[in-house]
Amino acid sequence: MLIRRLAAEERLTSSFPLQAYAFEASPLSRERVEAFHRYLPYNKGNRTLVVEEGGVARATASAVPMRQNLRGAVLPMAGVAGVATHPLARRQGYVRALLRQLLDEMRDGGHPVSALYPFRASFYERFGYVGLPRARTARFSPADLAPLLGAELPGTVTWERIGPGYARYRSFTERCLRERHGFAIFPEFRDVGMRDRDDRWLITATIEGSVVGALTYRIDDHGGELAGDDLLAADPYARALLLQFLARHVDQVERISLQLPADDLPELWLTDLAVHVEARVTRPGSPAPMARLLGVDALAGLPAGPGRVRVELVDDRWLAGTHLLDGASGRLELTSGDRSAVASGAAVPEVTLTAAGLSALAYGVLDPAEVHIRGLGDVGPEAAAELRRIFPRALPYLFADF
Repeated sequence: MLIRRLAAEERLTSSFPLQAYAFEASPLSRERVEAFHRYLPYNKGNRTLVVEEGGVARATASAVPMRQNLRGAVLPMAGVAGVATHPLARRQGYVRALLRQLLDEMRDGGHPVSALYPFRASFYERFGYVGLPRARTARFSPADLAPLLGAELPGTVTWERIGPGYARYRSFTERCLRERHGFAIFPEFRDVGMRDRDDRWLITATIEGSVVGALTYRIDDHGGELAGDDLLAADPYARALLLQFLARHVDQVERISLQLPADDLPELWLTDLAVHVEARVTRPGSPAPMARLLGVDALAGLPAGPGRVRVELVDDRWLAGTHLLDGASGRLELTSGDRSAVASGAAVPEVTLTAAGLSALAYGVLDPAEVHIRGLGDVGPEAAAELRRIFPRALPYLFADF
């Protein structure tokens, strides 16, 4: 078994066919095969590995060099994607070997966090990943937005195609990256694909000269659906400006659908808004995202509450050792967990965590008791209390879909 990194052009005959078989309708049409050539430039900066036997590709995996907000810190992130195996080579350990090498290389290259959309969550949990909230889909009639038509709101809305509006949209997602926990965006070489395809409308809300909200969308037909992507809004005024624009489609479409973060509550937007909110997770087809820490140093300096705990990390290739976590200063400090480093008489609760357990706390998706219940660590009551102070619950919003 040989694992090697592919040159960009090799993806056309090695990784793309395996990924297409795994994730698309098949056999592929001639037109779809030709489309691989157009898609190639948007993968130029990815790290793609392949397992070969006898010169034949048996499995492949890629990492997209992205950025993600972890509790206010923007960190380089390895977005794992395109994990696929030849149908005659499945369940032979190829993907495990690929992931170990891929994450080794990304971690060594300065990416302390990673995220992905799993083909099976339990498989990736063994690699230290933990589930994140899936985006919600909200569906409602534009008629129910009528109260907004008469509202006097600060700011203006710009309507254009995504092609010419891409720079404005990209700039606003950069702002969201800085401000929103869990938010991740593609590198520029990947993201410009939406500009070049130019297959969506873009509306942006501007208040006092600054873009504060954005939504890309398409309309399938007259009397059909206005299908929106992620509704991005910095505040309620920005959201109201975007919804006010959508309200003007009452005589054009029957329904509107939008993607929302897990902490958004559309049932509270307006009185008498009849809305269906759904987060659908299926296997295969519609997974919730997962994420993990690839290095403990990613935690250093994060905002933290006044807790103190000694953590022993076990059963992981990338997170190991014993570390003292201290949030007394308001910023998380990490030191050697050696007991000699702790002042005499200062009792510090101890906890054992897997990589998935520590990642769950860092991303704010599980309570320490849930970490214990899920078998992701051995957490006693005293340690749990300290961990709750250090890592308050938070709902990450990944945004990027890859």
